[in-house]
Amino acid sequence: MLEIQGLSKSYGKHLAVDNVTFMVPSGRVGILLGPNGAGKSTIIKSIAGLLRYKGGIGIQGMSSKTLEAKKVFGYVPEIPAMFDALTVREHIEYIRRAYGSSITDEETEALLERFELLDKQDKLGNELSKGMMQKVSICCALALKPQVILFDEPMVGLDPKAIKELKEVVIELRNAGTTVLISTHMLDMVKELWDVMYVMEKGKLIKVYTKEELGEKDLDDVFFELTGGDE
Repeated sequence: MLEIQGLSKSYGKHLAVDNVTFMVPSGRVGILLGPNGAGKSTIIKSIAGLLRYKGGIGIQGMSSKTLEAKKVFGYVPEIPAMFDALTVREHIEYIRRAYGSSITDEETEALLERFELLDKQDKLGNELSKGMMQKVSICCALALKPQVILFDEPMVGLDPKAIKELKEVVIELRNAGTTVLISTHMLDMVKELWDVMYVMEKGKLIKVYTKEELGEKDLDDVFFELTGGDE
């Protein structure tokens, strides 16, 4: 479970996020939507621990700032960052040791094979393309065996097969009881994945929909009706 409680963040005199509260239950996939400047990125960076903020963020009932919470939280950033001198496999090994993950060598092999990185496992971080870096970033987050995971524009730069695999991974995570939050502009990519939709505008949470409430309505149409802008 991921809980956002009264989250506010200002940059100087600009209030980027204004007292936002929402919850993504365990075993559900939430999508965070909003036009540019709505506050999505600030919320994402706050959850990931990259910003100071007012309010509270809970991960599995623990403060997101605690070591215990960080050990069960996975994050795939919009722009992946690799260690130049570590190989693909060493990135995953680094995560395994740093977080005390229980992922086995066999599970690591399966993860690399799934995202077509097995034959590239000895490539260094500075030798990878944007798409390959994105795949490594996803594998590193999954290597934690997270109970809560945050994806920020995870499908940008991925090839069709990797997008298909990632969609299947999200469904598997949900079925295993993992909490998933996805921030994306690519609404077509998440139409069959989401359970709860959180719509931001001008720093405020303006609407929360469940898939059941939305019914047969088109996701794009609902978003445009609410915001009057482009996602």
